[in-house]
Amino acid sequence: MKAIIYSSIGKSDVLRFVDRPVPEPGPGEVRVRVAVSGVNHSDWKGRQFGHRNGTLMFPEVIPHNDGSGVIDAVGAGVDRERIGQRVWVWEAAYKRPHGTAAECAVVPSRQAVPLPANISFETGACFGLPAVAAQRCLLAGQKGPDRLGSGALSGRTVLVAGGAGAVGHTAIQLGAWSGATVIATVSGPKKAELARRAGAAHTVEYRSETAESDIRAIAPQGVDLIVEVAATENIATHLEVLAPNGTVAAYGTEGDSVLAFPTKKAIGRNLRFQFVLVMTLSAADKDLASADITRAAADGALAVGEEAGLPIHRFPLQRTGEAQDAVQAGILGKVVVEIG
Repeated sequence: MKAIIYSSIGKSDVLRFVDRPVPEPGPGEVRVRVAVSGVNHSDWKGRQFGHRNGTLMFPEVIPHNDGSGVIDAVGAGVDRERIGQRVWVWEAAYKRPHGTAAECAVVPSRQAVPLPANISFETGACFGLPAVAAQRCLLAGQKGPDRLGSGALSGRTVLVAGGAGAVGHTAIQLGAWSGATVIATVSGPKKAELARRAGAAHTVEYRSETAESDIRAIAPQGVDLIVEVAATENIATHLEVLAPNGTVAAYGTEGDSVLAFPTKKAIGRNLRFQFVLVMTLSAADKDLASADITRAAADGALAVGEEAGLPIHRFPLQRTGEAQDAVQAGILGKVVVEIG
C-alpha cells in the first residue's frame, strides 16, 4: 500500500511517500480501506515535537487520527458482517504507529464507526477529534444533559469561541441540533458568515471594544456555557458574560500560558471551568460521543463545505506535508487528504 511515514521529528520535510505491506487486523481490530484522511493540529504537532520527551513512540509513524473508508478485513472476535461497511475513524494513530495517511489503516473495531448512508466519506473524515471535542464540551455544563440530541439543550445559551474553526463549527452544529441558542465569536465578517451558515443564531466580533456588551445584549441573563479555544486570552470576557452557574469548557491551549482569574468572582457565581482533551477521555465517554455524532449526522445536522460554514481544502496523499503545513499555518476551514 501507499503510505506517508516519518521516522524522526521535524518539519514536514521529514515525511516520506512510500510503499508498505498491507497490515493485517489483530484480535478485536478491523482494517479500513481509507478513502479520506482528516488532518488536525495534533498531527503536525506530533510530527514536529514528538512525545513528551521529544522522541517518537515508534521507530516509524504513519500520521493522522481521523478518516473514513470501507472495512475490508476483520480480526478475530469481530463480526465478519462488518466487512464492506462504510465507517468513520477516530484516534487511529493515538498510541499506535499507523494512522490514516495510508491506503489502509488498522484500528480497534469500536473506533471504526458506521457512517450513515447520507454522509460522504469527505464529511465523515471531518468528524473524529474535532467532533468528539465539541460533543464533550457541550455536555460540560452544570445540570446539563448526559447526551446530545433533539431538545437536550433547549433553553440554554451557548457561546462558541472561534466559531469558524473545526471544533467551533461542529460545536455550533451540535448545539443547534440539540436546541441551544448559539452565539459564535469570530474575528471578522467572513468568519461571521461561515458561523451563521453552520447554524449560529448570533455572531459577535471578539476584537470589538463592545464584544462583552454585544454578548450581553443577546443574552441579558448571561450565557450558560462557553466552548472555548483560547481560555487564557478570553478569561476576562468569560467572567463578564457567564450566567450564574455557568461553565467554560476549554479544549484549546495557548502554549504554556497560565490561566489566572479572580477566584472571588468565580466562586460567588458558582462558575465551573472544565478542560477537555479527547485523547485522555474515558473509553465510555468517547463511545457516547461517537454515537451522538453519528445520530446527528444521520439527522442531517453535520455538514461541511463552504455552504455549510466549513471550507474544505483537499490534497492528494503524496502532498500530505503541504496539507499539514496548511493546518499549521491556520488555514480557514478543514484540510483533508484524498486517498481512495
